[in-house]
Amino acid sequence: MAELAEAADQAVGNREGKYLTFVMAEEEYGIGILKIKEIIGMMPITAVPRTPAFVKGVINLRGKVIPVVDLRLRFGIESIDYAERTCIIVVEIGGQTGTVLIGIVVDAVSEVLSIKGEDIEATPTFGTKLNTDYILGMAKMGGGVKILLDIGEVLGGQVLEEVTGVKTGGHPEQAEPLPEQEREQGEQESEQGDMVEQLNGPVVE
Repeated sequence: MAELAEAADQAVGNREGKYLTFVMAEEEYGIGILKIKEIIGMMPITAVPRTPAFVKGVINLRGKVIPVVDLRLRFGIESIDYAERTCIIVVEIGGQTGTVLIGIVVDAVSEVLSIKGEDIEATPTFGTKLNTDYILGMAKMGGGVKILLDIGEVLGGQVLEEVTGVKTGGHPEQAEPLPEQEREQGEQESEQGDMVEQLNGPVVE
């Protein structure tokens, strides 16, 4: 048991890094910044017949057709009317034939946070019938808790097939970043911070 607990703690510690946080149904969630490609305000969504209710349709983003999922409906949360702060987060999901871009509708984006490993706890056990594989961990921040999502699990498998017709592969180990990759990562994090600031104001590090 002690070995299992130690392995779980190590796995959670490996998840530290920068996360884009957002609000949904008055709860705070986070997605690893490297999964985020773009943050945009709401735009016209073209409905697609015979798709699940949580698939709102597709958008034309600078010539690219991108499927859009309402994250509230994906989680079984009651839908609400889209408001001024409602936005679409474009994420990148790995599939067997390459990466796929999917937009997720959230109530509002919050900020980009650097979360330390010691501030992340493993997902509590809610019983054998509840699948929590989509949760990376629970981040303890400012007296509250932010739910860190594995967006690949949230949108992967059968969901990804329904949305795009592409099956996800496994979860390969993340290689140590090379200097060039580190530079690109820094540029991407800066871009995401700029996007959040444009929508909501200054980013909190």
